[in-house]
Amino acid sequence: MDVLKKVPVREQDPKERARNFEEVCYGYNSEEAVEEASRCINCQNAKCITGCPVAINIPAFIKEVKDGEFEKAYDIISESSSLPAVCGRVCPQESQCEGKCIRGIKGESISIGKLERFVADYAMSNGIKPKKNCEPNGKKVAVIGSGPAGLTCAGDLAKLGYDVTIFEALHEPGGVLVYGIPEFRLPKTKVVAKEIENVRSLGVKIETNVVVGKAVKIDELLEDEGFSAVFIGSGAGLPKFMGIPGEQSNGVFSANEYLTRSNLMKAFDEDSATPIMRGKKVAVVGGGNVAMDAARTALRLGAEVHIVYRRSEEELPARVEEVHHAKEEGIIFDLLTNPVEILADEKGWVRAIRCIKMELGEPDESGRRRPVEVKGSEFDIEVDTVIMSLGTSPNPLISSTTKGLEVNGRKCIVATEENGQTSKEGVYAGGDAVTGAATVILAMGAGKNAAKGIHEYLSK
Repeated sequence: MDVLKKVPVREQDPKERARNFEEVCYGYNSEEAVEEASRCINCQNAKCITGCPVAINIPAFIKEVKDGEFEKAYDIISESSSLPAVCGRVCPQESQCEGKCIRGIKGESISIGKLERFVADYAMSNGIKPKKNCEPNGKKVAVIGSGPAGLTCAGDLAKLGYDVTIFEALHEPGGVLVYGIPEFRLPKTKVVAKEIENVRSLGVKIETNVVVGKAVKIDELLEDEGFSAVFIGSGAGLPKFMGIPGEQSNGVFSANEYLTRSNLMKAFDEDSATPIMRGKKVAVVGGGNVAMDAARTALRLGAEVHIVYRRSEEELPARVEEVHHAKEEGIIFDLLTNPVEILADEKGWVRAIRCIKMELGEPDESGRRRPVEVKGSEFDIEVDTVIMSLGTSPNPLISSTTKGLEVNGRKCIVATEENGQTSKEGVYAGGDAVTGAATVILAMGAGKNAAKGIHEYLSK
């Protein structure tokens, strides 16, 4: 075994997977997992833990994998994470735990994410559930939203003995895990549904089709429904657009709508009650993980797909793995390119996207070099569908119907990073509702911090 290199992970052939929605990565089997775990040197001052937003004891669980004690490894992980099978698949480990791995200095870092996925999948296959150590304390907590922040907060509070109810606006729980991330990256029945059942097994109740701010207000939960505290983890589902001419044309989607219809409503099925338009040539504007998800979904629906991004590949915010997979599958990257207009035919349907070439200037406030237009470089890309993937912001419904809840200029709820406390007593918030669109694991970290904050508040 070459200890400097990761054990390779088996994947679907790119040509095959570009035509189906089955999971791309197969993950490790037990022999591969033990071999990869054996590469870990079990650091005493493990920097990988500090790189994990939910502070999993990574060396400890990897040691158990190395020894073939997979259930013990799961017990260690589940002390810190409510969604290990999800995190093992979608977390940006390369910039977090694996990015801090000492083994990565002179070789390749340990495949921490793939090992976490293996352990979680093993537990699900063998009916192993997270443990609840505290007796009920009789105190009720409401959690708004069943995405990664809400599920994490609810799971941690249930382990501490709280009576937790999650209120979900959609007809299925899971939030972005269900509507935002495609099946080929995160299987819904095999993974997400089972992770949610694990949270339910701790005693958490989930009520769907409840739009907080309309069906019930947060003030009513606190004053009339007997809840002692509320956590807001409602995410950021309000899409952003460019404001360019032609953006209202038929065939222009937000990535949020496109992915929700495909993932949650199964609109790719021709027998669906709300079938999605299958474009033949699709442009996806943006360079993040959501853009890659939308592009790879459109590809699987039979389109030629272009990623249109105004910076270079080096500045792409998407995970390296997602960019690599997209390229393997045949997606075309039009980099240093920015849309200036969407052109439509006489019936109002998209026929092309007009773009201008860009070059990189001085760094902006984000530290990335600012894209500058190259005058006279306009050109058209013939497409029949445009998907805008420019980020999202929180829906203002909750903040506008809750007395004393402070928001900032981006309509995000103001909450402390340490414990998620908002300007309203007894109300905590975290995840995308506070930060704007971010990663699953950062939302989980915020949910975890808020659970600690709520516990401290209710223990006074």
